[in-house]
Amino acid sequence: MTGPKLALPKDITLQQMHTLLNDHILKNEESLPYSFFVKEEEVVSDLSEILEKQETDDEGVLTIVYQPQAVFRVRSITRCVSSLEGHSEAILAVSFSPDGSRLASGSGDTTIRLWDINTGTPYAECRGHTNWVLCVAWSPNGKLLASAGMDKTIRIWDPVTGKQLSVLHGHTAPVLSISWEPLHKNPEANRLVSGSKDKMAKVWQVLAKRCEFTMARHSEGITNVKWGGEGLIYTASKDKTIKVWTDDVGKLVRVLDKHAHWVNTIALNTDYVLRTGSYDHTGVAYADPKEAQKRALERYEEVKGKGGEILVSGSDDCTCYIWEAARGKDPIAHMTGHSRLINIVSFSPDGNLIASAAFDKNIRLWNKNGKHLSTFRGHVGEVYQLSWSSDSRMFVSGCKDSTMKVWDTKEQNLVEDLPGHADEVFSVDWSPDGTWVASGSKDKLLKLWRA
Repeated sequence: MTGPKLALPKDITLQQMHTLLNDHILKNEESLPYSFFVKEEEVVSDLSEILEKQETDDEGVLTIVYQPQAVFRVRSITRCVSSLEGHSEAILAVSFSPDGSRLASGSGDTTIRLWDINTGTPYAECRGHTNWVLCVAWSPNGKLLASAGMDKTIRIWDPVTGKQLSVLHGHTAPVLSISWEPLHKNPEANRLVSGSKDKMAKVWQVLAKRCEFTMARHSEGITNVKWGGEGLIYTASKDKTIKVWTDDVGKLVRVLDKHAHWVNTIALNTDYVLRTGSYDHTGVAYADPKEAQKRALERYEEVKGKGGEILVSGSDDCTCYIWEAARGKDPIAHMTGHSRLINIVSFSPDGNLIASAAFDKNIRLWNKNGKHLSTFRGHVGEVYQLSWSSDSRMFVSGCKDSTMKVWDTKEQNLVEDLPGHADEVFSVDWSPDGTWVASGSKDKLLKLWRA
């Protein structure tokens, strides 16, 4: 939406801009929070600060872009409320259900445990894997749980009872990544894609136990897979490329090949809404699958905006690229600054920010166009994992140094230092409702944290 040309005093404050936009331009019934940007730089206190920094002519025409902020606010995590024993080896994966009410943990002890968040107790133990469980993923409607790992299988579980529903055989090497089909594409939520060290990605009908097709054009192992919302599947590999496939038959449509070393991690600007489907902070649940599908599509379109889906990739070459992979194979931006391999990249839930964590012990914050905003220093070991708060204002990091840290993206500083684990923190997840953070460690403990 384009507003009218207005004559503004150059020292107009952020609060005055809020009032002007809410009351006079948009005529909102109740005041809503917005962020304001001039040439991609956020207005933090008043307009004159930006004008001086950018050496802009204060008599000219200036375009001020506004973006809505999350109306609800997530409070920072401050304390550990439960240390949950049960796993007999390191916890390698933790994941909250889309509605945030349940938690799954996968371990080197070959089991997955399902936890009731409110009581801090396990209600099911899922046994079947014969080696380390490397990843767990909830279907976007919350009705199925998938796990995969070193035993080359993907297993599907009933997350209410913990009963094994199917075992998917076909890979000939460990399965490193799994991703469900988006709810707005399929209200049944019964298909997923898996990526393996065997250089192949496979799409499965999970309850029919059937592999629909195999994508086999990588020359090295696949490290990460994402099922996007525009009918495309993305696979990242140690062969230095990201390949883009159609999700109906697995036809290769594009190869993204700018990285100079292994591609370790990829993320979509729509990851958060694809993961949570129809669930948002209001807690509304839709009994009708068609209604849930409709709401999931609304949430997806809201984050994606008018453009195409945006992909960010991180590599052993210490750099990141941003791509609009549905439109072309040339990157939008090349992000440099890390001095060691990049382990994880992650978009904020609103799709406006990117966090990248590396083995240089630093986390870098970028805007969605690849402009560097800040470097977060504080960890004294390699940073393994990141997870965002659902309002996009904070994220939590898990590290080899046995600590977790909460960072504020607005103030661009450390909010909370969370020691407690006795060994490396391999996995962290912030619940979609914003209330809880879960962490899994080499010390075999699952910890729950809250405000």
